[in-house]
Amino acid sequence: MTTWTERLHPTHLRKRAGSLLVDGFFNGLARAGKLHPLAHPSRHGVEVVENIAYKNSGDHAHLLDIWRPVKRASLGQPMPTVLYIHGGGFRILSKNTHWIMALAFARRGWQVVSINYRLAPQHRFPAAIEDVCDALVWLTQHAAQYQVDLNHLVFAGESAGANLATSLAVATCWRRPEPYAQRVFDANVTARAVLPACGMLQVSDAQRVRRRKPHMSKFIEDRLLEVSAAYLGPEPPADLTLADPLTLLESPAKAERPLPPFFAGVGTADPLLDDTRRLKAALDARSVTCEARYYPKEFHAFHALVMRERARQYWVDQFAFLDRLGLTPKS
Repeated sequence: MTTWTERLHPTHLRKRAGSLLVDGFFNGLARAGKLHPLAHPSRHGVEVVENIAYKNSGDHAHLLDIWRPVKRASLGQPMPTVLYIHGGGFRILSKNTHWIMALAFARRGWQVVSINYRLAPQHRFPAAIEDVCDALVWLTQHAAQYQVDLNHLVFAGESAGANLATSLAVATCWRRPEPYAQRVFDANVTARAVLPACGMLQVSDAQRVRRRKPHMSKFIEDRLLEVSAAYLGPEPPADLTLADPLTLLESPAKAERPLPPFFAGVGTADPLLDDTRRLKAALDARSVTCEARYYPKEFHAFHALVMRERARQYWVDQFAFLDRLGLTPKS
């Protein structure tokens, strides 16, 4: 806990101001975007079933929304499904702020299960990945009720959500000691593809970005250190594999089940660019398909701003990747 003297220190005030600016920007952007007439799901033949509990905790963090194409849902048949995990540095945002991601998939024929999870610093690691694992187990148990095709399941997320999607893929392919990871492994379901956009894939070493870019701005460095401190806390657990999934993928550890193909897109101006490069190298070394796309001069999570040309190209590339895997929903 910080003292009043520490809170009034210029460094603390700078970090706090930066945090409030970022939080307000993303929340405000999401709210403003929903005011646009084309943001309404019905304009795209999509319906949303909101606030389904995947854990009986009574906590808003344990709710999910299901976005689905109306015509496809009316057939009563299992639908290819994306499990979408929102970003926000493990500490802000929600399924509600990430409606644009769910809509982008749903209007292309995918059913989307968009989840909340507990946020840091109130709930530190491993709360978020535990919730994500439990959401997947819930999905396997309710697949018939919600028309989920478990043979055409995709894990997706951006930034912190990309970390959690990658960690979830790890938990489905490696038998791990954590009880929540064991539940996922025992559910015996794996993704057909993983889509980690602009992922922060190693939380424990936030300074690695400074080492690669010594002239990085203090504002960016503060945000990265803030994520690490909030998620891991002052005394992190000894085993951070599911906070740092990249380090496992870079190791020689063999998976019990084959890893699915990955599509990883990132802007070249993103401070986390190197995590995607490392992911590509690690998966190549394992002979796992990984299509990495680098978008010139684009910033972190640029693909959420779908009015931008390169953001639209990102989505085209991502859907083309799913096409090549034979996962595109049939009309």
